[in-house]
Amino acid sequence: MIYFDYNATTPIDAEVAKAMLPYIREHFGNPSSGHDYGRIAKVAVEKARAQVAGILNVGADEIIFTSGGSESNNTAIKGVAWHNRSKGNHIITSVIEHPAVLNVCEWLKTQGFEISYLPVDSAGRVNPADLEAAITQQTILVSIMHANNETGTIQPIRELADIAHRNGALFHTDAAQSVGKIPTDVQQMGVDLLTIAGHKLYAPKGIGALYIRRGIQIDSLIHGASHERGLRAGTENVVFDVALGKACEIARFQLANPIVRELTDYFWSELEINLGDLVHLNGHPTERLPNTLNISFMGKAGYEILDLLPDVAASTGSACHTGETALSPVLRAMGVSIEAGRGAVRFSLGRYTQKTEINLVVNQIVAALNKKGA
Repeated sequence: MIYFDYNATTPIDAEVAKAMLPYIREHFGNPSSGHDYGRIAKVAVEKARAQVAGILNVGADEIIFTSGGSESNNTAIKGVAWHNRSKGNHIITSVIEHPAVLNVCEWLKTQGFEISYLPVDSAGRVNPADLEAAITQQTILVSIMHANNETGTIQPIRELADIAHRNGALFHTDAAQSVGKIPTDVQQMGVDLLTIAGHKLYAPKGIGALYIRRGIQIDSLIHGASHERGLRAGTENVVFDVALGKACEIARFQLANPIVRELTDYFWSELEINLGDLVHLNGHPTERLPNTLNISFMGKAGYEILDLLPDVAASTGSACHTGETALSPVLRAMGVSIEAGRGAVRFSLGRYTQKTEINLVVNQIVAALNKKGA
């Protein structure tokens, strides 16, 4: 199989796996224990916390470990909502967020909160003017993702965060897709809370982190002992904390490597040269993750394209139900036509992608479409 689905999940980096092993075998102590076994585990957790903080350019005390992106989003949004309910009940998000944000907001509506959903333009970007128009004195939180998981489109986070702050609201961003792929310096982004998902940057599934700016208070979702600054009870997952820390350390020093962007651009250019108007790129042409291509194959359905590529792992941009193709909510929000949207396929490249694999996939697509008279 050729793996072009890195936005869905990534393999565990060999160095990450190596870093985990001692804490699986011999350093198994509880970080809360007072003896040497516990102290060794505690040092490992705090080192990992500092490594995660390093990729965001924040203090280690501003990082709490979670089970992944969904828990981080839930903690950020619900935690802010409940802690600040006396100040207001209005939350703003966008129509293209991950379900781990959208479904949280829908649930909060049942708890008496008011939710506003900002539209996006044809490139999938939120217009800051729409946020200005939607924000009120009751707004306590704005949550806009850093980069979209389907199209790779990057949002103008700094501008949006500034608007939120001028109006007295906190700003959260789901950066699950962007951390490790593009710079995520919190000081430059200006956000108050930020979500990390480990399995998107070569760490295991089941580990994540939440950045909470120093001085911001939120309510806890999991009550118990005082782990993670009292915000997430439960004995620390030492093995996976170490893994996320190592993954962030590796990613931090690979951000300047242009190879993935070069391969992605090469992939798209080869498809354009060979297929011309039969392919269309969805999302922003430049403000996009360096590894992501959401491509519509005109006159085809996404699943038909993947059926032509049985040895390629990628994702469709639409879902087929009982013979009818439902357009992705993200593409629908961008105003993509039914014809273009039904033919959408997301190819997401990564650290281990080879140019030879791209050439093979391009040749297979071109040969298959030409054979079918496309």
